[in-house]
Amino acid sequence: MQHKAKEGLIYEELTHKIIGAAMEVHRELGPGFIEKTYENALIIELKERGIPAQTQKKITVHYKNHLVGEHLIDILVDEKVILELKAVEEPGKAHEAQLISYLKAANIKIGLLINFSKESLDWKRIMLKDNLSVKH
Repeated sequence: MQHKAKEGLIYEELTHKIIGAAMEVHRELGPGFIEKTYENALIIELKERGIPAQTQKKITVHYKNHLVGEHLIDILVDEKVILELKAVEEPGKAHEAQLISYLKAANIKIGLLINFSKESLDWKRIMLKDNLSVKH
């Protein structure tokens, strides 16, 4: 059965698959590990599900043809979705701003902020739309 995509959501099916993979990692490992452990496990889970992903993808920021910054994003899925992984008590505005800067630098429209440190997986979808972020 196909579900109609919600108005304005992009890559909805892909993001649902990613969240499902993250939930599986959380079910297996639970809270309490460092971010890198979850990153390694999530890469394995995504690959097992046939979802292409790269870890620690380097992106650069330019200003008037000058390199002014570099970012290492946790995971880039199918060249379409950036994953910012956290293992913190409560993700805050600074974590959202970090993901938004990655989206802008990589010219990618959708990202997921995923936090593994709670009893249940915590995630937030952030979408760039005309240089503004919209949280879902």
